[in-house]
Amino acid sequence: MKISYETMFKEAVLLDRQGRSAEAIAAYERLLESWPALPDCWYNLAVLQRKTRQFPEALKSYGRALEHHVKRPEEVHLNRGVIYSDCLRQDESAERELKAALALNPNYVPALINLANLHEDLGRRHLASRCYERILALDPQSAPALSRYAALRTFSDRSDPLIDRLRQALSRADMSVADRASIEFALGRALDGCQDYAAAFEMYVAANRHSRESAPPGAGVYDRALAEKITDQMIAAFPDVPQIPAKASASLGTARPIFVCGMYRSGSTLIEHLIAGHALVAAGGELDYLPHAVQDTLAPFPASMAAVLPQRLKDVAAGYLGMLDELSHGASYVTDKRPENYMNIGLIKTLFPDAKIVHTRRNALDNCLSIFFLHLDQRLSYALDLNDIGHHYGQYLRLMAHWQKLYGDDIISVDYDALVRDPRPVIERLLGFLGLEWDERCLDVPAVGRSIKTASVWQVREPLHGRSSGRSRHYEKELLEIREYLNRCVDKPA
Repeated sequence: MKISYETMFKEAVLLDRQGRSAEAIAAYERLLESWPALPDCWYNLAVLQRKTRQFPEALKSYGRALEHHVKRPEEVHLNRGVIYSDCLRQDESAERELKAALALNPNYVPALINLANLHEDLGRRHLASRCYERILALDPQSAPALSRYAALRTFSDRSDPLIDRLRQALSRADMSVADRASIEFALGRALDGCQDYAAAFEMYVAANRHSRESAPPGAGVYDRALAEKITDQMIAAFPDVPQIPAKASASLGTARPIFVCGMYRSGSTLIEHLIAGHALVAAGGELDYLPHAVQDTLAPFPASMAAVLPQRLKDVAAGYLGMLDELSHGASYVTDKRPENYMNIGLIKTLFPDAKIVHTRRNALDNCLSIFFLHLDQRLSYALDLNDIGHHYGQYLRLMAHWQKLYGDDIISVDYDALVRDPRPVIERLLGFLGLEWDERCLDVPAVGRSIKTASVWQVREPLHGRSSGRSRHYEKELLEIREYLNRCVDKPA
């Protein structure tokens, strides 16, 4: 007896709600074999495929939803655009999808926001500004659009009308806590640019406080004891150089990874894109494959490393290299610039024994201040309080000292402050460490059109300068406590 559509649909929905994604996908596929003209089911299948990182399959399913006249097709084009941009790094296709969404609904704000973000990624400041202006014309009270619009500007005069506009936005009593945080971060940046440092710091304190208050359950609270425990566990899980490497890199003729990692705001984006100026290197950006493997395939990590099967490590390594091939566009090397991968250096060296690690660092106080001044995801809970940032920095130093002891010959530390003072010798040393011949293009900042998907998108496109070096001197009073703590964590004063 043939099972009814209603029964199969209820089964698929229930499996999805239970978090059994693979089974839910199979259920939708069985359903659509019998009833292929159901746009909502194609849409639901696409959502699940995207969730499980089956990106080409998700694109096809979204396409079938469009073929069968799904409601709100602009939303489907938006979702396809996000996959192309964030997951497959195919920005031309992403732009095509977002423009298709806007052709259907010119006032579709989510597509306008994503298009503005894409223009920012590609260095198109004017086009990004136009998108934000269009959003603000539709919704003058849009805090996300106003804060991002302000981020495109440089400020030097407190009488700038845009500063007044940011202040007026904060005067609204009905503004959500999350929106208030985004405006306060933007205003803090503007006041810092005007050299009103005391007012800027006060605004950043409020911004971080409101960011914490707006955090979802389980985020926004930093547990120092847990952070120390995690560092201890990581050191214990990798006490020695791995004896049974995965060796997937030796069996596959793929692009080779260059890992760039360190604290957030330590210069990793700049260093990645200078390396990617080389003819043999492509910029991969902040790849999420290893963090996903840590949270899923290798869970509970790092305890799992004591008994993990070599074949599982080989499968993880092979999957990573397959992803790298898709991003390489024929390049011999692809950078993986995920700052927090400094936590995973032991895993990286287990998967890829020949891997080269580029560790980025800068003046400790400048680094911590820059984190405090950036509107980061609340899951990085340490970033919401200066003293928590200092504590986290101390744990980072502990772990990096361990990795240096194990893999020192395969780790190069690149100092941001030395780089901006005199780039050529630093880059020459870095390329030599990577086994790459000198390429003059490694001295050039990224051109418009090269995608940069990090918070440093505009700073990285500026000619090399040292304006960010030593910026903590403007906040000496506010940094007294964290300075004392850092001085106890490093060999010399911060």
